[in-house]
Amino acid sequence: MTLAVTLLGTGSPMPSPDRAGPATLISAGPDSGTGPDAEHYLVDAGRGVLMRLAACMLGAPNLTAVFITHLHSDHITDLNDVITTRWVMTFEETPLTIVGPIGTQQVVDHILASLDPDIEYRLAHHPDLDHRPPVRVIEVTEGVVELPDGQGGAVTITCGQTDHKPVEPSVGFRFDFEGASVVTAGDTVPCDGLDALCGGADALVHTVIRKDIIANVPMQRMQDTLDYHSSPEEAAQTAAKADVATLILTHYVPPMPVSGTADDWRSLSAAHFDGTIEVGDDLHRVEIHPR
Repeated sequence: MTLAVTLLGTGSPMPSPDRAGPATLISAGPDSGTGPDAEHYLVDAGRGVLMRLAACMLGAPNLTAVFITHLHSDHITDLNDVITTRWVMTFEETPLTIVGPIGTQQVVDHILASLDPDIEYRLAHHPDLDHRPPVRVIEVTEGVVELPDGQGGAVTITCGQTDHKPVEPSVGFRFDFEGASVVTAGDTVPCDGLDALCGGADALVHTVIRKDIIANVPMQRMQDTLDYHSSPEEAAQTAAKADVATLILTHYVPPMPVSGTADDWRSLSAAHFDGTIEVGDDLHRVEIHPR
């Protein structure tokens, strides 16, 4: 029985030819989380997420639920694709549960409204498609996340407030399975909410930016990103403070190789954290075991 993290997309708002948008897959179950009874939780849905899932031999119908850390566009760009593809590629009514911060319901309602012409076309064309996309939204702030009956059950999921102001609210999620645990931080600066969520966890997936590089870019919009993201050093300090065993970096800004090599990013974190540090491309997979 295994809990595994797959970095589906390690990119950012800056388009990259080889990095999809922010998205992380948490898999739990037999056969290293790849068996037919595994639970698969998608955290954020950036550009290209279904292409990366396909590379894992998975698709929208395989998702137990979708979790959104915050409503920045790069983290929800392809949520519409997940909704539509789940709908048309399942042959009985299979609700998609989307968990996110306050405001997620409004965003999903607008996505469905934008898809309305496509929905009507498909309903008119396919006699066996007799229902609209079934989507359930659960808005959360902190505490245990309760999924609808029949969805999940093997994994305990909790959430906590993070700090990505002026993007507010934003949340992180913790997944506990068979004694192993992983936290997905999303975009945030160090904060008490994330510290509490990480306490005693085995792994932390944290988005990061190279503040030392961005600080020298003479562009206001780049400078603005410095005050609401964590650097590799800050992510490492959060991991060390919570006694996390493994730190997994993602959402590299600027993208590599402009921002250096994977070893460069790793060394910045290693100055503040003695555990295992994972820096990977899209589809990098890390198995998480209890300590």
